[in-house]
Amino acid sequence: MTILKHPGHDLPTRLLQALAPWRDAPVWHIGFSGGLDSTVLLHLLAELAKCESLPAIKAIHVHHGLQPAAESWPGHCQQVCQALGVALQVIGVSVKASASLEQAARDARYGAFTQQLGVDEVLLTGQHRDDQAETLLFRLLRGAGLRGLTGMPVSRALGRGHMVRPLLDVSREELGGRSQQQRFPLRPQLFAQ
Repeated sequence: MTILKHPGHDLPTRLLQALAPWRDAPVWHIGFSGGLDSTVLLHLLAELAKCESLPAIKAIHVHHGLQPAAESWPGHCQQVCQALGVALQVIGVSVKASASLEQAARDARYGAFTQQLGVDEVLLTGQHRDDQAETLLFRLLRGAGLRGLTGMPVSRALGRGHMVRPLLDVSREELGGRSQQQRFPLRPQLFAQ
């Protein structure tokens, strides 16, 4: 499924096209880390909500607390959401030690998201084309077979609702350009997202 059907259109228009199947959802929750991808997504949706009839927009920040610098991230997310008039829920999670800390953090994060979604509600995440390429490469290197050839799906069931990745056809460079142009406040990056 191609998300962004008209690459010549501006990013807000393309985002609306990508989200058209979910316009009747009761709520759009944005998985909001405060990093580039989710910040651009949140800002775009908050602006679009001023002129479009969209579902209620809320943000969820999952706080892993895996590093000392991360303690400031919930406060940063709260400031951004407050400025945009978007309700924010901060959820603290414990990450269980395992062979892959990254996988354990992902499992904890999606567990938190799953618990928050009501019937037919949608979780929107900021994964983009570069994330998709990275995921595909890692899956192929691990010998993931056919699943590795598919990459991340645009949407999938999640708990009682759905998870949607509306930016999979947008490059990180385009998101970065939008962020710089609009001067979106980003949390400091300690590592690649």
